[in-house]
Amino acid sequence: MASDDRRSDDSANARSHFTTRTFLMPDDEPGDGAAAEHEAPEAAFGTGGVDDDTLDAVVAGGAPAAGERPAETSVPEAPAGDEPTFVWAAPEVPESVPETDDAPEVMDLSELSPSAELPTASFSDSASEALPVSEPSASEEAVTDAEPFEAGELVTSRGEPTGDAEASSEPVAIEPPAAAAPADAASEVEEAASSVDAGDGAPESVADAQEPAADRDAAGTDEQEDVTAAPVPSGGAVGDAAEAEAPSAPDLSVDEDTEATTAAVDEAFEMQADVEKAETATASEIEGTIDVEPLGPEDFDPDDLRGVLRTMMLSRRLDQKMLNLLKQGKGFFHIGSAGHEASQTAVAREFRGGEDWFCFYYRDLATALTVGITPDEVLRAHFGKAADVFGGGRQMPEHFGKRELNVMSTSSSVAAQYLPAVGFALACKREDGEVSEDAPGRAVYASGGEGSTSQGAFHEALNWAAREALPVLFHIQDNKYAISVPVEEQTAGGSIWHLLGGYSGLQRIRYDGTDFFQSAAAARAAMAHIRAGRGPVALHADLVRLLPHSSSDDHRKYREQESIDADAARDPLPRFAAQLVEAGVMTDEEVDALRDEVAAEVDRIAREVAAEPDPDPAEATTHVYYEGDDTRHYEVEGETGDLVVMVDAINHALAEEMERDDRVLVYGEDVGGGKGGVFTATRGLTERFGRDRCFNSPLAENSIIGSAVGLAGAGYKPVVEIQFADYIWPGMQSLRNQVASMRYRSKGTWTCPMVLRVPTGGYIHGGLCHSQNVEALFAHFPGLHVVLPSNAADAKGLLKAAIRGEDPVLFLEHKALYRQGPARRPEPHADYLVPLGKAAVARPGTDLTIVTWGAIVYKALNVAKALEKEGVSVEVIDLRSILPLDTEAILRSVKKTGRALVAYEDHEFMGFGAEVAAQVSDAAFGYLDAPVKRVAGAFSSIPYADALEKFVLPRDDDVLAAARSVLEF
Repeated sequence: MASDDRRSDDSANARSHFTTRTFLMPDDEPGDGAAAEHEAPEAAFGTGGVDDDTLDAVVAGGAPAAGERPAETSVPEAPAGDEPTFVWAAPEVPESVPETDDAPEVMDLSELSPSAELPTASFSDSASEALPVSEPSASEEAVTDAEPFEAGELVTSRGEPTGDAEASSEPVAIEPPAAAAPADAASEVEEAASSVDAGDGAPESVADAQEPAADRDAAGTDEQEDVTAAPVPSGGAVGDAAEAEAPSAPDLSVDEDTEATTAAVDEAFEMQADVEKAETATASEIEGTIDVEPLGPEDFDPDDLRGVLRTMMLSRRLDQKMLNLLKQGKGFFHIGSAGHEASQTAVAREFRGGEDWFCFYYRDLATALTVGITPDEVLRAHFGKAADVFGGGRQMPEHFGKRELNVMSTSSSVAAQYLPAVGFALACKREDGEVSEDAPGRAVYASGGEGSTSQGAFHEALNWAAREALPVLFHIQDNKYAISVPVEEQTAGGSIWHLLGGYSGLQRIRYDGTDFFQSAAAARAAMAHIRAGRGPVALHADLVRLLPHSSSDDHRKYREQESIDADAARDPLPRFAAQLVEAGVMTDEEVDALRDEVAAEVDRIAREVAAEPDPDPAEATTHVYYEGDDTRHYEVEGETGDLVVMVDAINHALAEEMERDDRVLVYGEDVGGGKGGVFTATRGLTERFGRDRCFNSPLAENSIIGSAVGLAGAGYKPVVEIQFADYIWPGMQSLRNQVASMRYRSKGTWTCPMVLRVPTGGYIHGGLCHSQNVEALFAHFPGLHVVLPSNAADAKGLLKAAIRGEDPVLFLEHKALYRQGPARRPEPHADYLVPLGKAAVARPGTDLTIVTWGAIVYKALNVAKALEKEGVSVEVIDLRSILPLDTEAILRSVKKTGRALVAYEDHEFMGFGAEVAAQVSDAAFGYLDAPVKRVAGAFSSIPYADALEKFVLPRDDDVLAAARSVLEF
């Protein structure tokens, strides 16, 4: 796909380095052939600095107009002589496959069906011999109708013809015919490369040497994706489906302009090597604080090892397939796991889907497959199909989540997965009780790249897990790059390994994550430690990222080809396959057959999934909130107790709910023990219910909220306290990107029924950091409820309803009202609930409506009393709930009075009152006798001094003056 993101500053120094690359080339049906080392020019990939439109125009001999494509394209020459980086063997090159009717409007130069063959690039020391390349088997021939190229022969990079398909340590290339280059070709391509970049809607160069060629598309054909200097294939469709749908293949003959352009592209990209990857020590031996027993093939059942290889191949093939589908316009995004498969598979084998808990990150494909997620589920997410179990098309691909397997819905936010893992581990520890080697407990898997370890959430999670000896395995998949930033620019000492040693109670193991057997040995030792109740372990896997960060990234912009090649040489897949062959577990022919089987399976599933229904647009706004029956009974009449102040009513509500439901847990900073919170709202709860039900957390708001995500996911009802609204901001990551969106992004399969108690508001001389009003900001979060009661009875009823609800609730408590006499009420009984989203008429009237909430309710009531003496009847509406908003009650009152004033404490500018005023103006304009007016706080932080605070916050006189203004209009 061509780029729409044309960056004028993409100069020669900024463009990525590129000379040659190697990629997947099948001999027949996608994934059903063996591969040959092959080199392709930049033109083959089109989105890594030089876009398809511009390059095709140069190849065709002219520049296309905006939005146009040349009718025909030619195959650029593939330069020979460079060493391969990531090569999958194939003895033959297939003919081109025409585009299908549903292919994107923009056509790549050519696309070759990829193979799932194993790489023949150099292996590690433990697998020094490359796998031989096998001829197609009978089974391969049975699944393809494609014909091989009829012209040209495979040659080594040194020009020596090969008589068969046996692998060589030398790269294999297609020998191109010679041609002369026009003098101005280099400048044309350099200009194109400097001005064009890939947009988000299409992948940039998705890989260098390791990038696959195009697959069969989902309709049954694979459009020709990558360009080689191969001889012209014979025309014709591949397979019946292609024959039915696809037009004839374009003419891909090589001409002089094509060869000249190819040379120019090579020269242009040769100049771009301005980013150097610092050398990072590779773990050659396992090290750490736990004894690790080495493992080899002899320590596993051969069938298990064959299953591991199949899973690794499946993960790699899915990566390839999704990248190719994306290039064909069948998808919008991909983020790959290539290079991570060995460590992921080895670690995941130690966990049990549906029993243990999983907090993945987006590069955990092989992990997901190992614990029970299926290829069709992965591909449904890629296509965004209605049956996508991860979220019904709501999430980007590779954002795994499946309730039946205990795989928590994955958030894109970096490090958002770590603190929920702490919550799940707290649940495991509560429920499993005493565990030992003889009675092992459950465990929690939490993973992320080394870049995520720069986030505070990661260290907060390590601290809590280590302090509580929680059963968490932290799988740190260190591929040395956080998108483009190398680890030495991220982490002190150039590695998270050193920092992991700073947490008492946290064990750590470092190993070569490209070696399955090292990975398995480390994982086995770690999990024995964790399941025996000895606390958390951090596994530091030294591995490689064989693809760019995502399909929107081009790692040639920040990595030299040398470093890319070095990583490709450590590819875990051929290394593991070679180990199995060497150990006699499999033969080369069996490896080839398994590869073909996996490739055919993925291709078949892709075709089937592509034909499934897309999501119904009418469901785009469903599952924002709980949609089931509400069985709560509200405002049940009954005897009430004595007058109670608001903070005591809150305390009593918590105690009654903890008594009613032992799943209710109360925690936060200063919440447990004798203090009972800085406002005493939780006083006595620890003494009454124990330290496992009401306890202190670390002084870390993100830890408090993030851990509650895991506890809620495990079936608990956490009620957490954030000491002041002014200090909630560190928890915004968890609150916005985990809590509020959990139900929606998982299509209702994962939820966060939790309550966050947050003291808010001014009038207490709290200054800048103890007086904020925050309701407007959180009312902008779909999936979250926001309430703000003004009296003790409402506070108790709303809090109990929130705890018994199915959605997360931000329960704002106005500090100035905690012990104020006007906010006292007779205390409701234990079954008294106030519905969220229902406003109260605090005072009825006929001439003016004042809509208000929180502390300003009492100022509005004072104004109503004052105006009553002048013969004016004022109706005061106490919203009680900000989100959901009781618009009906507001409009009913305004239609009766004809005049509206919105009074609130927060800044007038962009405060929640602006939304209320807009709702009234939109829906009740014909009933209004005057414009809607607002009276609120100044656009300023709230100062400490009495005189300054009074000037900034609304006073009775301010509300009275605003009311008179509306009445006099």
